[in-house]
Amino acid sequence: MTPDQMRDASLLELFSLEADAQTQVLSAGLLALERNPTQADQLEACMRAAHSLKGAARIVGVDAGVSVAHVMEDCLVSAQESRLYLQPEHIDALLQGTDLLMRIATPGNDVGPADIQAYVALMERLLDPSQPTAKVAPPPAPAPAPIIEELPPEPEPPVIPSPAGQNKRMTEGGERVLRVTAERLNSLLDLSSKSLVETQRLKPYLASMQRLKRIQSNSARALDTLDGHLKALELNLEAQEALADTRRLLSEAQALLAEKTAELDEFGWQAGQRAQVLYDTALACRMRPFADVLAGQVRMVRDLGRSLGKQVRLEIEGEKTQVDRDVLEKLEAPLTHLLRNAVDHGIETPEQRLLAGKPAEGLIRLRASHQAGLLVLELSDDGNGVDLERLRGTIVDRHLSPLETALRLSEEELLTFLFLPGFSLRDKVTEVSGRGVGLDAVQHMVRQLRGAVVLEQTAGQGSRFHLEVPLTLSVVRSLVVEVGEEAYAFPLAHIERMCDLAPDDIVQLEGRQHFWHEGRHVGLVAASQLLQRPAGQSNDDTLKVVVIRERDAIYGIAVERFIGERTLVVLPLDDRLGKVQDISAGALLDDGSVVLIVDVEDMLRSVDKLLNTGRLERIARRSQQATEAARKRVLVVDDSLTVRELQRKLLLNRGYEVAVAVDGMDGWNALRSEDFDLLITDIDMPRMDGIELVTLLRRDSRLQSLPVMVVSYKDREEDRRRGLDAGADYYLAKASFHDDALLDAVMELIGGARA
Repeated sequence: MTPDQMRDASLLELFSLEADAQTQVLSAGLLALERNPTQADQLEACMRAAHSLKGAARIVGVDAGVSVAHVMEDCLVSAQESRLYLQPEHIDALLQGTDLLMRIATPGNDVGPADIQAYVALMERLLDPSQPTAKVAPPPAPAPAPIIEELPPEPEPPVIPSPAGQNKRMTEGGERVLRVTAERLNSLLDLSSKSLVETQRLKPYLASMQRLKRIQSNSARALDTLDGHLKALELNLEAQEALADTRRLLSEAQALLAEKTAELDEFGWQAGQRAQVLYDTALACRMRPFADVLAGQVRMVRDLGRSLGKQVRLEIEGEKTQVDRDVLEKLEAPLTHLLRNAVDHGIETPEQRLLAGKPAEGLIRLRASHQAGLLVLELSDDGNGVDLERLRGTIVDRHLSPLETALRLSEEELLTFLFLPGFSLRDKVTEVSGRGVGLDAVQHMVRQLRGAVVLEQTAGQGSRFHLEVPLTLSVVRSLVVEVGEEAYAFPLAHIERMCDLAPDDIVQLEGRQHFWHEGRHVGLVAASQLLQRPAGQSNDDTLKVVVIRERDAIYGIAVERFIGERTLVVLPLDDRLGKVQDISAGALLDDGSVVLIVDVEDMLRSVDKLLNTGRLERIARRSQQATEAARKRVLVVDDSLTVRELQRKLLLNRGYEVAVAVDGMDGWNALRSEDFDLLITDIDMPRMDGIELVTLLRRDSRLQSLPVMVVSYKDREEDRRRGLDAGADYYLAKASFHDDALLDAVMELIGGARA
């Protein structure tokens, strides 16, 4: 490439940057002028933007840009001089010209001379009242352009002079914006976090020096005491001089140590402060205002509404809310979908709105704010809301629920169906919606951000989407716990609560351990089993539990110790490891030790898998183990609640520990996951009967010696023989059943309740 070609390429790139900035000014100004066509400041801003683009296009030799910008400038000047009152068709045409200028400035554009001539002719007809005007179709909204671009840095090219002033990209605060790659930002954040960790290592070293100071002080006092005792003795001159030298050297060492400890303390404090500032600054480099994801959204809502024959306006609050740039990029698609959904499904036509007593113009509000380390987005509209009866009918028509069940569904339960894959209330496919790619895609993208989305609505008054996502994917606020003598972190966004459970709070229900939480039984699972770590021992009388929730799934995860709440810098795992089960990333603690960050959604899938395979292990605490060692355990399997409870209470009153199961399959899962001294089972049960259960038990090498008692209504000799042939040790007929008969049989098989 020749020097002239290189110069032209640099100038064209700068023209593209200039067009990017000025078309944003034009889009925002024209949307404001549509609501108030005589707004002087917006007319001035739009005119200057068009004028600047005309001058820049002329300098780089882009004649098409000069022609388009020139007719746009003429239109805006006429409006400024009150020779033209801007109508919706003028705004449509000016927005179309804005898009055309951006296409012209984009390398590889497909804009031909015919396109330019057609646009210039259109503008001339609009500016000349004597000529018939054609209706201008609303132009499509332009794609948003990021402020920080993922391009490698380059030498500074020549600057295009611009009549509007500075053409270097600036933030609202007047700071210059530079291009930098995402990889360099990530590397900078990684290095700054490691430097912050390294400064924390000075703390234990400083503590050791403080301890050494105390030892020296104690040594000096001991020497003074010794000197006092020796004064009663007559020491020779050499001994007195040696003692004096010792006192002097110790005093010098104390002074030097005190001086260096103070210096180290000052250095550690300053290093920590600077490392913290470096880390905060590096983190701030990744943060961008929420407005960056909104570029073109106001325009998109307006244009989409006009194409559907609706009047819609988008109001935005919290544009300056700071969010990680990676989060912003991933939010763009779901937000765009929700906005299009609100315009298409939510907002009514002007005629419908007027009949309902509403303004002809529909309003969509998007609000962004920070709450507890999360970005909270609320997107609401004042439309018609969701037709619940139509939704209920669609659910039944698609065989997603029987009519009887659908009629009993609450509003909240009905709305969850809208998030199912392929679910749509539209009967036919349109360009805007109805293709079966709806709210399920939004929910999926939000979940990828470790966030959540909830829909609320009021019939006739509109809908509201509530989204919560982390402010950054680089940093996560977590609860650090100890499992198998290693540190693991649970992201706070997925933690329902943390609690200490007493042994009496844990109950056996259908062969599994549960505890009571907010009016429901919550399953209890050992983190050591999920994470495949050796179960640690704790001297505490209580069990440390982290209650995690993901939508409707909720479980208690038992850990060994709560280390505390920490803000962790996320360090991605090496790609060569692939997907590590139940783990999403790693991080470093303040002391430099490694902590693994738990993938809560993956962990909940692991819990379900353990439940389905019946391999869930029982959790026992030391305080329980001592009691359980002295008490024998009995498993009662019966599908009759009355019989189950009667047997359980009889055995409990006699001092045995009792677990229950509702059928043979439930009993088999309990036998494989826990230890028992006796099995008491019925014969006729769903899923797996007692004969099958006993047969399986006798084939298992670990369980084949377990005593088994069959309690059944069947009292014929062939029934008794069938049970005993299967492997039962005792057969008791329910017809002759009484309290003493059961307890005597248990005593005969395993003895008293105490081991």
